[in-house]
Amino acid sequence: MDTIASLFSFITTPVSWVIVQFHTVYGKIFGPDTGWAWGLSIVSLVILIRICLIPLFVKQIKSTRAMQTLQPEMKKIQERYKNDKQRQSEEMMKLYKETGTNPLSSCLPILAQSPFFFALYHVLNGIATGDTIGVINESLLASARKAHIFGAPLAAKFKDGSATVQALGATVTDVRVVTAVMIVMMSASQFYTQRQLMTKNVDTTVKTPFMQQQKMLMYVFPVMFAVFGINFPVGVLVYWLTTNVWTMGQQMYVIHNNPTPGSKAQAAYLERLTKHVTSHGKARKRSERTIIKAIVAKGRDRNEFERKFINGLNKAGLAAQADGSVIQSESQAAVQTEDGSTASAAAPKRQQPKRQSKSQRQSGAAAAGSKAAGDAPSSEPTSLTKSDEPEDAKPAAPAKKQPGGGTRSKAQSGQRKGPQRPKSPSKK
Repeated sequence: MDTIASLFSFITTPVSWVIVQFHTVYGKIFGPDTGWAWGLSIVSLVILIRICLIPLFVKQIKSTRAMQTLQPEMKKIQERYKNDKQRQSEEMMKLYKETGTNPLSSCLPILAQSPFFFALYHVLNGIATGDTIGVINESLLASARKAHIFGAPLAAKFKDGSATVQALGATVTDVRVVTAVMIVMMSASQFYTQRQLMTKNVDTTVKTPFMQQQKMLMYVFPVMFAVFGINFPVGVLVYWLTTNVWTMGQQMYVIHNNPTPGSKAQAAYLERLTKHVTSHGKARKRSERTIIKAIVAKGRDRNEFERKFINGLNKAGLAAQADGSVIQSESQAAVQTEDGSTASAAAPKRQQPKRQSKSQRQSGAAAAGSKAAGDAPSSEPTSLTKSDEPEDAKPAAPAKKQPGGGTRSKAQSGQRKGPQRPKSPSKK
């Protein structure tokens, strides 16, 4: 570790200068020789570095999502050229070039802060050995050696012997208890951060090798931190614990406000967005309009959660536009009520006609026929008109035969479909 740290000795002067400036401020509040002054100086160094790395973090998010999108295509290439590794690599590079994706972008924040990490290790190692380094002079070196964090010296390590620890004004028990607690917290924060990414912010609709790799890293990274942590000074543990907590909070913010499409976090976000937009009748924030614009642009390629979001707006009488805005839909226009409040007037539903029974249809047809008979005067009596002749004196009309050989059924009593045509007299 000392050899690696010496490679970044060129950056120890800027790092030590930043720590000294923060120590000057905190020393006036907590005292120059206290662990709070030196510990908060290291924490402030981490925050300053991570703020400067925010653009790289945004690029890391975009690269990670792009890699998730390309996983199906990458899997096809691996299956197609599984026996030709050189051709497989060429096709992979071609795919990265066409899509503008860089696999190393997801590692940029870690790679970018590595020099500061090793430079801080180099500074703290110089404090432990009593050597001045960077802008830390003799007086600052003596002050740093007196600083203790919960009883553990700033430059002490878990594996230090009793002689080294006593020279720093502490006991082995205090050092090992404090460093063990910090290592556990550091590993736990790393595990939670990775687990949060896997369980909430991964597209569950696509099963790819990338997900298996991330799941493996979820267990590998905490173990690595635990193994290497016993070789880190207390000040470096403070640095790494702070950067893990920062990463965890930063990732929670991203998952809550800009989740990965198709993930559980997106389902929760779109549910909140539906309630917010329907209650206000519009998208009020720029970030909301950006999300809605991306969903509208997908068209038929929307996932289940995005389709549910669009349907929820339609049911509320709203329509998402291509520019990300939300307006009242034409099918349910907003109207003003008497008290001045706005209400949604839904289009009237089409009523289906009620089905009638056979007797009702026959009665209706008979009534229509009677009405037609009354409108067209006729000199011939109808079946509804009382006849002077007795009923048995009238000859019975033969039943009319149908082409199929059957006879037409007689009409019910008192029901005729229309006036009967007068019969011509028979000629003898």
